[in-house]
Amino acid sequence: MWRQADPEEAGFAPELADRFDALVRKHPPGPHGVVVVRHGVPVLERYGSGPDFAWDTPLGTVDFGPDTLHDVRSVTKSVVGLLYGLALADGLVPDPAEPLLAQFPEYPDLAADPGLARLTVGHALTMTLGLRWDESAPYTSPENDEIGMELAPDRVRFVLERPVVEEPGRRWHYSGGAAALVGALIARGTGRPLADFARTELFEPLGVGPFEWAAGADGVASAASGLRLTPRGMARIGQAVLGREVAPGWIGEMLRPRVPAWDEVSYGYLWYVAPDGAATAMGNGGQRIFVVPRLDLVVAVTAGDYDGAEQGALPLAVMEDVVLPALGA
Repeated sequence: MWRQADPEEAGFAPELADRFDALVRKHPPGPHGVVVVRHGVPVLERYGSGPDFAWDTPLGTVDFGPDTLHDVRSVTKSVVGLLYGLALADGLVPDPAEPLLAQFPEYPDLAADPGLARLTVGHALTMTLGLRWDESAPYTSPENDEIGMELAPDRVRFVLERPVVEEPGRRWHYSGGAAALVGALIARGTGRPLADFARTELFEPLGVGPFEWAAGADGVASAASGLRLTPRGMARIGQAVLGREVAPGWIGEMLRPRVPAWDEVSYGYLWYVAPDGAATAMGNGGQRIFVVPRLDLVVAVTAGDYDGAEQGALPLAVMEDVVLPALGA
């Protein structure tokens, strides 16, 4: 994949690079990494410097490059959504319509709760479990339910023991716990750790390159936020989604709008979906994979504004001030 083309060959205006440089001047220090791919060919690849973390461990100021891993935080969830489809195609995990608690028979006490009995796998995939879940506290605090889950001796029980607060399927509510349940289903269905399954079934076949997957206190890879990837690797995953290169039937289901999230954005199966069919994987700090089918376009962005109030502004500016105007879109 990695023959970088002249942007004009891919339909971009000549000032694509100039627009990116202007963005960095306007928003210093700018993104940590940006990769733009159109028609399956990279047309812009830029890297910067800035502070990074491995989960909550500071790494200091990093000079980023093509092979430098970066925390992608909740982009991990969308990768897990893709992995679920791969496992489903092999008959290793239950259909989204199947009862959720039936997949965890080791918790008969929880299965007896009529509120939990209504949950399906699809409710986890769409974050519509109807369970109380709060990630408003900093991601360094156990008061944040995702961090509490990662510190718990049994993350699945931790999630399923949250009180039922509304009917499942009724409303999207952001939940790292939902992604953790999906990750657990993949691991037990395949009989393999999540990272191993990802390596052999997704990352190596696609040529994603190096990756790391952080684990919680229980030694289990975090399906909510544990991945570290390169921007090239992120772009390769986005291109696979765009081209439906793996589990093609699942990708259509994964990206079908299923529940409103905010404004005009809906949620599919662990991906955000816009009315025009564009899909996005989002992570804390400004991590993004943008997939835009109508333009045959993929854009990967890494940044370092972790927990920032305007952390979505920089990746949005990459799209709205750089990429789309240079395409005349």
